[in-house]
Amino acid sequence: MVLFSEDHIQETKRRGRIEVICGSMFSGKTEELIRRLKRAKFAKQRVEIFKPAIDTRYSDADVVSHDSHSIASTPIDSSASILLFTSEIDVVGIDEAQFFDSGLIDVCNQLANNGVRVIVAGLDMDFRGIPFGPMPGLCAIADEVSKVHAICVKCGQLASFSHRTVKNDKQVLLGETEEYEPLCRECYQQAIRNDLQANGD
Repeated sequence: MVLFSEDHIQETKRRGRIEVICGSMFSGKTEELIRRLKRAKFAKQRVEIFKPAIDTRYSDADVVSHDSHSIASTPIDSSASILLFTSEIDVVGIDEAQFFDSGLIDVCNQLANNGVRVIVAGLDMDFRGIPFGPMPGLCAIADEVSKVHAICVKCGQLASFSHRTVKNDKQVLLGETEEYEPLCRECYQQAIRNDLQANGD
């Protein structure tokens, strides 16, 4: 008698589904996305990976995690472009999904309904603690949502918030360790109060 794990079944049988990996900055979202996609490739599945063209922090084309793991990807400007590249594909990976337009929700639904496994990674909240872009909608329609956590740099607890450490009110600010820090809820609230005091608000 041969026992198969749930992962093994998912990776060998073509069945459409949407998996969302969400969390704060530095929580390992991209690393987990890359891990799942590499497993799918190992299982001889046809995989295509996409990322927003604006995200050129580590590489113009590759998806790269903060700990330098990488996988080749196709940079695109709009979610509709994904459908142009995904015929004859078993698994679609999408990184930094929060930067895409709201059409990404329909694109992911369409792919999953056509038998494609869709794995999406992105920030669930922006630096103000507000749900970010299409991520809330993707979490709502997902078959599975994995919330990953960073470690709070202030107290060492699990962190769910991305605190911006530079003064800039733009929602989209591509940043690294110099611009953001992961914080737990309590430390994030304190940091926001400190920011307001520093700015004289």
